Amino acid sequence: MDLVWPATAWALWAATLAAAFKVSSRERPQRAPRHETPPAVVELLRGMRVQEVFHSALFELAARGWLAIEGDRLSLASARQEPLLPYERWVLERVAACLAGKPYAPVMAVMPEGSDLDGGLVPLVRQTAIDLGLARRRWPTMIVPVLMAAALFIPWYATVSAAGLSWPGMIATMVSFVAGVGLLMAGRGFLLTPAGLEIAGPDAEPTDPEQEWIFTGSGWHGVEIRPPGSAAPGPNRQEISGYVVKRWAVVDADPGTTGSTRAYHVAVHDGSSEQARSFLVTQGLYRDVLPGDHVRLLVRPHSGRVVRVLAHEHHW
Repeated sequence: MDLVWPATAWALWAATLAAAFKVSSRERPQRAPRHETPPAVVELLRGMRVQEVFHSALFELAARGWLAIEGDRLSLASARQEPLLPYERWVLERVAACLAGKPYAPVMAVMPEGSDLDGGLVPLVRQTAIDLGLARRRWPTMIVPVLMAAALFIPWYATVSAAGLSWPGMIATMVSFVAGVGLLMAGRGFLLTPAGLEIAGPDAEPTDPEQEWIFTGSGWHGVEIRPPGSAAPGPNRQEISGYVVKRWAVVDADPGTTGSTRAYHVAVHDGSSEQARSFLVTQGLYRDVLPGDHVRLLVRPHSGRVVRVLAHEHHW
């Protein structure tokens, strides 16, 4: 069984695909963002779960008067003379359909199914990011991914012709199917521009470092985030545990120098309190934790600094 020609065909296809991706990844001239970035777009660019993107859009609409949220109850407000982004209209339509004429509903009850969010909300939020100059498509059209998917026929046919139904032929068939479907489903891609990377980066400023919407046993709540070192008098060291609900970095001018320093914060919530506590952490820990992670920390309550990480369970 001679597999030289099939191996050569696969190598040429892989090299062509790598070259196409490398060319498409080059930076293109981008216009500056025209508007302030909406919170839902920020959450998407930062890789948050689609449910959190939905709630971010929901509470942004509430802040602008389109919805009313009291505790964990949500209701529609009177229509306003204000243009809406496409994904905001999508959210309002889903809320109206969920209420179905009722005066209010629990906030959690208006959450659409994950497939509905992935197929409806995410494309609209991505398009808003593109319109704002924060992201772009890998290729303007589907021509390149379609051609690359079609070109899979050559190495597949060469392998099957040489190997038949043996394991090389079966592997070639499986690889061709998976690669072809992947190229056709997500071939255009979604890449962040330098402006988008600045917003999505781990050092980006939070939208509101003193407030965060989190999920507890009784629904979604807005909780106050206490600053570091605000604990009541107590022991020099304290063990705390909970879920990371927010992280942010703050740039401070360095007294006596022309440079600046960056302070890294994480906010931890126990799942039931009305407040979350924030702590100063090292850059390494800051980059390692994500919202949703469960942590157990040894802290200095008076300074608000983390001494040691006792346990860390990643959410994803």
